[in-house]
Amino acid sequence: MRITLPSGTECEIDRTVANPKMGLVIAPDIFSLRGLYDVLVKRLANEWQMAVCAVEPFPGKTLGPEIEPRFAAVPELDDDKHLRDLHEAADALGTAEVGLMGFCMGGMYCFKSARSDRFKKIISFYGMITVPDGWKSATQGEPLEFLKNGNKDRVLAIIGGKDHYTPPADVAELIRLNVKTEIYPEAEHAFAHDASRPAHRAQDAANAYEKTYNWLIS
Repeated sequence: MRITLPSGTECEIDRTVANPKMGLVIAPDIFSLRGLYDVLVKRLANEWQMAVCAVEPFPGKTLGPEIEPRFAAVPELDDDKHLRDLHEAADALGTAEVGLMGFCMGGMYCFKSARSDRFKKIISFYGMITVPDGWKSATQGEPLEFLKNGNKDRVLAIIGGKDHYTPPADVAELIRLNVKTEIYPEAEHAFAHDASRPAHRAQDAANAYEKTYNWLIS
């Protein structure tokens, strides 16, 4: 079901599990909340026996389905406001422990959220390790800086070996920081969370989700 956080940001939430193992906040990709996340929230709540909430990354904006206006809108996003929304979503779940996972742009915000103590574990699926040039702004801090100064030991990075958004030099920086990193050598960007995409790799996706679950509950 949809709820509105105190900040005014919309979320999709499932709290139907009677005694959830923990809570899980999801930071979506650049295409925002949509049917894909309605299904994912419900599936993970049922399969993992958790309370789950996915948070709209562009609150108050109507951007449409094309990617160009969304890319143009990213520099306007504010790290502090985004983290506030993730915290409010965690509070809405009502569980003692909460994890965080995100995809693509949401995975980048997962790296940035390492500065927070709110999340027991964090999983970034193919998140940008450095802010792309077209996204840089005064309100966009660098993920590596947040990792260096935050809870990098709580972070699991899921990386596609052929993903141009996470080039080898950036991945090497993650490894140098001792961020737990799982690389799928033949995978491209967004290989796991959307089965309709040409880049989807079912076997790698299933393995990545299994590792994610184990990381969350460890």
